Amino acid sequence: MYEGAAIVRENAGVTADYKGDYQELVDEISELLGVPATLENRDFELIAFGAYDSEGDLDPSALDPVRTRSILTRRSTTAVRTWFEGFGITRATGPVRIPPTPEAGVYRGRICLPVRHRGVVLGYVWLLESDPGPTDAQLTAAMEVTVRIGALLADEAQHGADLSRELRAALTAERGWQGDMAVAALRTALGPRGDGPHAVVCVAPWPSADPDDAPSARTVPHTTALCTVPWGTTAHSLALLVRLRSPEARTPALTAAQRLLGETEAGVARAAGVGEPRTNLADLPAAWQEASASARAALAEPALGPIAHWSAIGPYRLLTALPADTAHDPAVRPLLSPPTATSPAPPRRTSTARARRAARRRPWASTGRPSTTASPGSSS
Repeated sequence: MYEGAAIVRENAGVTADYKGDYQELVDEISELLGVPATLENRDFELIAFGAYDSEGDLDPSALDPVRTRSILTRRSTTAVRTWFEGFGITRATGPVRIPPTPEAGVYRGRICLPVRHRGVVLGYVWLLESDPGPTDAQLTAAMEVTVRIGALLADEAQHGADLSRELRAALTAERGWQGDMAVAALRTALGPRGDGPHAVVCVAPWPSADPDDAPSARTVPHTTALCTVPWGTTAHSLALLVRLRSPEARTPALTAAQRLLGETEAGVARAAGVGEPRTNLADLPAAWQEASASARAALAEPALGPIAHWSAIGPYRLLTALPADTAHDPAVRPLLSPPTATSPAPPRRTSTARARRAARRRPWASTGRPSTTASPGSSS
């Protein structure tokens, strides 16, 4: 759906190890068919698009509302995805022609080439219908290229699963040799991407521990790896390892958190926490504790959220560091629990000035007993 290659030359976050390969394969399809091709993953997020050298031949009217939104946001809405999937593209093993439907915002027809690997659809190559369009022989040749794309997507997905496993182990391993081994395994899995400053982001609660319910790290801006981590006794959270340009430039972590919070369903309480930047992977467990504590603080005190930074949560640093059993103490529980519609209003607090005036009127207030000092002029 993003076939406007002459308009945009930027794709969604594609893992650097695979970006060039995807681009070469999409360019190959564009050359085979003589039209610009676009590759999306199965979540309708842009991966790569083919070069379009003849800008003069691009009809501006091709920018229908669906394509315009897709180009600007680099992804499609759930409604658009559902509409296209209604043509059977998730089950198709060959090209699917989708007619123009102006009432749905689709002014130009599309040809969808499903990208599959071992029977599972992993993405789609999109083409704009043209006159004359690609021949059957050309489309057959293009489908052969999609087989190679499918293998590449599967390989990347497996690599992402490996990274998730190593990241989860590094964040949750006990201190000592187990933690050292987990960090060493993560460093090996990341390779050069493990160098430089990183921030850890916690998004909580997350609906499921199932990896299929977690986004691909490629689709979350600036994210090197992600994984689900237990949140309390029964819930889950999502941990992100975000690469920074420098320890002072923390915007990438904020962008990644906003991307995930933006998909929160209405009525669901969810927040994100960001730990202090680290330059050594061995410090990631501490960064995760900071990030999860910050998310917990943002859930308990909405004024801190929806994205809370460890440096800004103040006394919640101490509250979130209390032992797990302490969180059930009647005096502590309200401070660490998300507010609800039935939560009692906080007690009114006497101002400092008012307290001082009261103390002057009752000089025994600070000692708990009346003063025995007689005032001047009193009778003995």
